[in-house]
Amino acid sequence: MDTVTAQLVFGIIVIVIAIVLIYWINRRKFYRRNGMGAEGFSSFEASVFTRFIERVGKWIAYALIILGIVCIWTYSQMKKDKEKQQVEIPNSK
Repeated sequence: MDTVTAQLVFGIIVIVIAIVLIYWINRRKFYRRNGMGAEGFSSFEASVFTRFIERVGKWIAYALIILGIVCIWTYSQMKKDKEKQQVEIPNSK
């Protein structure tokens, strides 16, 4: 696989992983709620720890989305440069 194509595949995979992570965190938060809409935890420490981990997880997911977008943008720039070089080579006489 070409490095340019690998860049695109990596960007897409990273974005998909980030979206799945955000979905999973929001799903866990939804199913933790009781009939009145309050989140149920076994203890105060569990509440603090779980919320902290979920917050960090969401920040990691946002960073992965940004990384994926940068990889896809880099792929498009590399592809444009490659096409530009291929057009200039035949006219070298």
